[in-house]
Amino acid sequence: MRTEGFLSKVKSAGLAALIMAALSFPIVAYHADMDLTRGLFLESRWPLVAILVGGTFILRLLSEFVFAWMRGRPAAATRKTKQGISPRAFHLIGFAGIGALIAFPLAAVFMLGPAGSLKWIDNYGIQILIYVMLGWGLNIVVGLAGLLDLGYVAFYAVGAYAYALLATDLGWSFWLCLPICGAIAALFGLALGFPVLRLRGDYLAIVTLAFGEITRIVAVNWTALTNGDAGISLLPKITFFGIPFSKGAEGFASHFRLPFFPIERTIFLYYLILALALLTNFLTLRLRRLPLGRVWEALREDEIACRSLGIDTVAAKLSAFAIGALIAGIAGAFFAVRQGFVSPSSFGFIESATILSIVVLGGAGSQAGNVLAAILIIGGSEFLRELDVLQEFFGYTFDPTQYRMLLVGLAMVAMMNWRPRGLVATRRPSIFLKKAKPVAVELIAEGRG
Repeated sequence: MRTEGFLSKVKSAGLAALIMAALSFPIVAYHADMDLTRGLFLESRWPLVAILVGGTFILRLLSEFVFAWMRGRPAAATRKTKQGISPRAFHLIGFAGIGALIAFPLAAVFMLGPAGSLKWIDNYGIQILIYVMLGWGLNIVVGLAGLLDLGYVAFYAVGAYAYALLATDLGWSFWLCLPICGAIAALFGLALGFPVLRLRGDYLAIVTLAFGEITRIVAVNWTALTNGDAGISLLPKITFFGIPFSKGAEGFASHFRLPFFPIERTIFLYYLILALALLTNFLTLRLRRLPLGRVWEALREDEIACRSLGIDTVAAKLSAFAIGALIAGIAGAFFAVRQGFVSPSSFGFIESATILSIVVLGGAGSQAGNVLAAILIIGGSEFLRELDVLQEFFGYTFDPTQYRMLLVGLAMVAMMNWRPRGLVATRRPSIFLKKAKPVAVELIAEGRG
């Protein structure tokens, strides 16, 4: 029996490897390249295919053994693992994580110096926190209200372009533009919410996807306002409430009598996006405990039951779209001031898919899960850029970033098999009624028994 079980596991792993080989043949095995001497030619990359197939076989075989081990565990052990950690331990972990985030840029500068830490603070710290904030915004729409939105990047683009236009044409500062950009994006969220009030499921997803593409196409073709594909460049740099981050006597360091660091602007941007993300998290958690948050959760579970109870589902949907868009608009304004440049290519469908993947992988409705998924997806994507050394190993051109979404897709498939509700699944209600005491106990306590 054990031999038959082992052979079935090997057969399953071999089938997975065969599927990977079939999928890799047209995509990975050959790569079209251009050379001045050879012209257009096909470059074979069979060693990479062999690594992918072998890795798939090993991972599938290991997963089969893990599944068999989990199925053979006693029921008592299974119930013990499902209890999870206590709320107090969860809060301690949260405070420790916030402390680590606050100390991250300082530790990076101390260990790597100003030049070496720039990449880690900007590409990893700031980039991940932007997507954490976007994931929390979309989590309101998808995770709490249960409205599948595939065009969330449109509100991100609206916030970025609103800041670019207000800062360049009117000369407004970033601090004045930040809430205005969020408000403009919220108005676009309301404009999207009205036409889709009666739509659910796949139809809602298609309409929101179309809205995101319409926003990008308008940004491409409305050249008089957005400058088309060329984008809007030379955006004003962020200041500390009017104090620039420069080396001169009027700079931030001289104003506060501090030593000048060439990356002080990047460090300030990191702490700014960290403060915005924490504020978003705080407001989201508070909203979940308000009647509006409970209405979102009820709407997610059963819209028909909500209507039968007299709940205004129209206001609930519009508020979810508006608040989610508000968060995306603020993140878009920050993205614009960080990049100093805005173009339609930054707001394609791939961005919406990435944000939605963060929400789904992390767990719809889970704040901590979204953080973990953003670290894995965005941090993993940035880590792929460090694998350029593989070009020398394979002997041909190899760009690992081309396979970023392939890895995300594999992670989605794995999650659907192992944890269908995400890394941190929280579908529990936000508020529980207090357990009522028995009447006899109350009478005895009052001396009437």
